Amino acid sequence: MNKKIVSLALLFTGGLGLLGYKFRDEGMFPLSEIHKVDLKKAGLKIEPNEVYNPNGISLVDALVNVGGCTGSFVSDEGLIITNHHCAFSAVQLASTPENDYLNKGFVARTREQEIEAKGLTCRITESYEDVSDRILGSVANIENPATRLQMINNMMKSIAAEAVLKDPSIKAEVSEMFIGKTYVLFRYKTIQDVRLVYVPNRQIGEFGGETDNWVWPRHTGDYAFMRAYVGKDGKPAKYSKDNVPFKPKKSLKVNANGTNEEDFVFILGYPGRTFRHRPAQFIDYQARYVLPYTSELFDFQNATMENVGKKDKATEIKLATRIKRNANVMKNYRGKLTGIKGIDLVAQKQQEDAALAEFINGNAAIKAQYGNLMENIDQLYQLINGDANRDLWFSQIYNSTSLLNVARNINSFKNQLNQQPSAQKQAYFNNNISRLKQTLGNIYNAYHIDVDRRIFKRMLLDAVALTPNQRVAAVDKIVNRGSNNEAMIDEYINDAFGLSKLKDQDYVFASLLKSPKSLNDYNDGLLVLENDIARQIAEIKPEKDRRDGILNKLMGDYVNVKEKFLNKGFVPDANSTLRLTYGYVRGYSPADATYMSPYTTIKGILEKGATGNPDFYYPTIIKELWNKKDFGSFAKKELNDVPVALLYNMDTTGGNSGSPIMNANGELIGVNFDRAYGATINDYAWNESYSRSIGVDIRYVLWVASKIDKADFLLEEMGINL
Repeated sequence: MNKKIVSLALLFTGGLGLLGYKFRDEGMFPLSEIHKVDLKKAGLKIEPNEVYNPNGISLVDALVNVGGCTGSFVSDEGLIITNHHCAFSAVQLASTPENDYLNKGFVARTREQEIEAKGLTCRITESYEDVSDRILGSVANIENPATRLQMINNMMKSIAAEAVLKDPSIKAEVSEMFIGKTYVLFRYKTIQDVRLVYVPNRQIGEFGGETDNWVWPRHTGDYAFMRAYVGKDGKPAKYSKDNVPFKPKKSLKVNANGTNEEDFVFILGYPGRTFRHRPAQFIDYQARYVLPYTSELFDFQNATMENVGKKDKATEIKLATRIKRNANVMKNYRGKLTGIKGIDLVAQKQQEDAALAEFINGNAAIKAQYGNLMENIDQLYQLINGDANRDLWFSQIYNSTSLLNVARNINSFKNQLNQQPSAQKQAYFNNNISRLKQTLGNIYNAYHIDVDRRIFKRMLLDAVALTPNQRVAAVDKIVNRGSNNEAMIDEYINDAFGLSKLKDQDYVFASLLKSPKSLNDYNDGLLVLENDIARQIAEIKPEKDRRDGILNKLMGDYVNVKEKFLNKGFVPDANSTLRLTYGYVRGYSPADATYMSPYTTIKGILEKGATGNPDFYYPTIIKELWNKKDFGSFAKKELNDVPVALLYNMDTTGGNSGSPIMNANGELIGVNFDRAYGATINDYAWNESYSRSIGVDIRYVLWVASKIDKADFLLEEMGINL
């Protein structure tokens, strides 16, 4: 390897870091990789097998995946702590204008007062098993890329089904750890009955709103408490008043003393998706297409929903969850765009890939196996980019327009029904209609006709603007009726929404879905349009499957040869499976001549509140207690105040929301909920200089619970001495 290649290889492995700082390894480590990390050297004071022990009980057993977030058991009575924003949708569904838990908060002072957290379940990891050899062995002689990928997907489903057959009490899932390279079977226990216990006032749980989202310094009390319930036999069961609190194998000890700067901390959680082991073309695709299109669309959607939500309180509550999710994604994507441009990540990746190509071409044996790899990747992404705008439109159309999503589910159900033999149609209908109604009910929960009409028009206008090679045939049929595209779209929307009975949930449930005959007898413009859209998606699917199959193989080869080049293995990208990350409570310098310390305090809440920004309104009792210095035992002596949030250099992403932040003794000292704006790029690249995550300090959680919401009973349940 020549000097040039050596120097370029150092781009991957990084430099020496900052003088005097303790080092940490980049990565969200799967359970299978934890033993490779020297946690004791990093600062862990307990034994590593107390963190994860496949043959016994450990901290991992206190972790749950709840509603796409992470949570942790903090009592032996199934009490779970997670984020306010993770409970938000369930609180919204429980709220009414009369009982506005969404804004006023909620405290269940008895078990009987706990409210069903609709739509939420808890998933607990029971075990895992590497099944890569089985899966890859089954496709070893398959050359066709689409067939190969289909066989991989079928084998993943088959192995999961086999695991459930052996143990019907679990749910199983095979996760792809490295695309096209490694596969792991995970076994999960799913708890179906989850209840709201304590959610703070929205001016605490969402303090700072979108102004502060993805920002440090932060003063958000982003926490909530739930409880898991099971049947009296201890087995998972649907919501019932007869159910009893779940008894976890392990619950976390809460340490009310918190942390100090440079303390060792670690997180266990279920991070969503990262894409660090991808070539330059992938980052370029994200920066040119996915990130700008999605953020701009969500911006428009939110402006529309916020405007419509001003009409009445019920509408505002109904749209709140969708607005919050959109806003979170929108700001995250814009942060990613800023980060990609700020560190010139595409150019960095291009330089890395050039070094990799030189390495491949410089070794005869490796060139024989991977000689066309980089060229094939480039050619594939040229095809992907050529259809990018149309593909993004198809990916958003159903989420954007609720009634079109209703139409899709009805059409899909009707098609499946009509594929059944005549003698079995009624039985199929009876067995599946409740599931369809549940799906449609979830869509109608966030549906408003004015929102749908306005966003639908935006989507149709976007489709009209696509280039000739990316046309949406269904939309062309609408606009080709006249010479003025917008006039034709307005006319279509007025007719379709005016005549469609899909906008009436009661009619859909009571009449349209009454029987197979009533379902087949009904048709309207939205159902026809959706059929046309679905037909085009089906027509282009074989080519997309072919490309996905090629990509699967290329990315597996890309990681393989990159490991040879650097002579080291990589930590797999996050994929919503249980991971560990560690680091230190640490501030940083996001810009020249600035330093951000790693703690915020109640004083900062008052300072922000004085600006007059509605996002910084807070309950007046906070100021009253602060003026009296009524901090109880929850103040940090050096600050003479209660720490609200803390900053650390751990490696997190979406899905880590709600993850317990633990100290060197494995005790809970905070709850992770966000990243600093510069760290939104973590999904593509992690770096000590800008990657910082944010958590709510447990001392603030306990102070608010005790002093403001008078929930001392929860502190006692968690073993906190008052």
